[in-house]
Amino acid sequence: MRSGNPALSENTFLDLGSGTVVQGDAGAMTLNGTVNKTGLLLVLTLAGALFSWSQFATALAAGNPGAIMPYVWGGAIGGFVMALVTIFKKEWAMYTAPVYALLEGLFLGAVSAMFNQRYPGIATQAVILTFGTLAALLLAYRSGLIKATENFKLGVVAATGGIALLYLAQLGLNLFHFEGMRFINGSSPLGIAFSVGVVIVAALNLVLDFDFIEKGVEQGAPKYMEWYAAFGLLVTLVWLYLEILRLLSKLQSRN
Repeated sequence: MRSGNPALSENTFLDLGSGTVVQGDAGAMTLNGTVNKTGLLLVLTLAGALFSWSQFATALAAGNPGAIMPYVWGGAIGGFVMALVTIFKKEWAMYTAPVYALLEGLFLGAVSAMFNQRYPGIATQAVILTFGTLAALLLAYRSGLIKATENFKLGVVAATGGIALLYLAQLGLNLFHFEGMRFINGSSPLGIAFSVGVVIVAALNLVLDFDFIEKGVEQGAPKYMEWYAAFGLLVTLVWLYLEILRLLSKLQSRN
């Protein structure tokens, strides 16, 4: 069971050891339970996003849009810390995953509001495309049109790792005030092509996540893994949304 999502690594269920229960046990992970918890985390993310979005509107009306930055950095850093805690303490996911969702919501709402201020309507477009992609890939996966074969998994994981290395390299160059790889953030044809490729890879990670969750259910993982699996799927959705938002902003900046 391999996934490009760091939260759903190859050894996620294997590391549970004696905590795993048999399939059919009342304490076992189920698909419906995972879907319900994913829905709850999405609602919490939306709540956090609506709050920070409203705070941006208030700050903008007061002529101080910079007042939103605590929500950007607090949500981003806090979400990252909670993600690490959840990954290393999977049994705490019932408590940490909702906190992660709220913090990511604060971050996404603030960032989306800033993008939307510059390109009106872009946030709505990104949300529609994100959930449209989720629905399309879920349908394709369930119908068997897309199968998570080993070669497919290896390709997506390798591509995801390559993107992560590029982003880390660019971050390091920025810290030392080097321009670095302009195509990552630029709106040139190469920059747009890069963003399209990243969006495709992020979307394909959803297929791996579906397969990973399905395997966990089949193996009868503990009940708390429903929260952890929902958290892992949310991580991919957040990444996909941000990449779609970036791509749309690049396209609109050329108009």
